[in-house]
Amino acid sequence: MELLEIREVSLRFGGIIALSSVDVTIMSGTLHAVIGPNGAGKTSLFNCISGIYRPTSGHISFNGSDITKLKPHEIAEQGIARTFQNIELFANMSVIDNLLLGCHTHMTSGIFSCSLFWGRALRQEEESRLEVERIIDFLEIEKVRKKTVGSLPYGLQKRVEIGRALAMKPKVLLLDEPVAGMNAEETEDIARFVLDIKEEMDVTIIMVEHDMGVVMDIADTVTVLDFGAKIGEGSPAEVQSNPAVIAAYLG
Repeated sequence: MELLEIREVSLRFGGIIALSSVDVTIMSGTLHAVIGPNGAGKTSLFNCISGIYRPTSGHISFNGSDITKLKPHEIAEQGIARTFQNIELFANMSVIDNLLLGCHTHMTSGIFSCSLFWGRALRQEEESRLEVERIIDFLEIEKVRKKTVGSLPYGLQKRVEIGRALAMKPKVLLLDEPVAGMNAEETEDIARFVLDIKEEMDVTIIMVEHDMGVVMDIADTVTVLDFGAKIGEGSPAEVQSNPAVIAAYLG
């Protein structure tokens, strides 16, 4: 099933072409990697999907509905969550509180019930805390659950950021360089968690990553961008043998 469709998407900043008529189809239940050199347009594509940028032209549809002109919070409510290349957590808050922030899209209580912490507000708070505890167990971060995020090693902070995105109960998870800056052990752990998220939580994943070992090991489909244009797409084996991809990126 086609879950996310990107059709003829272009993005320009004055004379700079960040994306040029990009077409990508994301199938439900797959792990779709987007690779390419620095400046190829990978994060720009993520920003268009998540509503941070509005494409200059083209359309993006999710579950059959056009989301091209929606605002970031509206896209999040549709079921698209993301992490960032540079960790965007609240460093002075605890792990639990950072994860609870991810539940905000499902909080529908009014001002009255929230101020009294009664009725729907109380039920939703209890449900959110149960969901957060489930994510903590899943990501194996029980020992640091009450610690301040800023005091944690980089690898654990990455797990917390993934956990916050999972707290939104997404249908699609956008991972922007999830293993960047990690050692071999941390990389292996994150790759395992990414596969578990896809298989056990039934979440479709789109991943930007420079670690070709991880991409070729876990991706179902790979799209290659260069100077904002798509130059290749297919299985990891097909992409590895594509002359245009080898010349532009794999070398």
